[in-house]
Amino acid sequence: MMKLSEDDIEKRLLQYPDWEYYENAIHAEFEFDNFKDCFSAMSRIAFECEALNHHPDWSNVYNVLNISISTHDADGVTAKDFKLAKAIDSIVVPEDEE
Repeated sequence: MMKLSEDDIEKRLLQYPDWEYYENAIHAEFEFDNFKDCFSAMSRIAFECEALNHHPDWSNVYNVLNISISTHDADGVTAKDFKLAKAIDSIVVPEDEE
């Protein structure tokens, strides 16, 4: 998998408004109503990660989930990272879109 250029990453991010590029990865923070909802989303995301065989760096504190995605083998962001971000976005629907 080829590492994407910074320009290509920025163009692709236009389709992912919840994501930012910095420190050689794409990052997002999602806030939920409570811990249970956050953990439920994490469980659903985990199944997608396994299906794609691609795993994010993530952390959870109460109702907030922070996710960083990069392809370690490519030492940067690849199309594989955007595929996972798309899967995550399909699980984590912003409250105003529900």
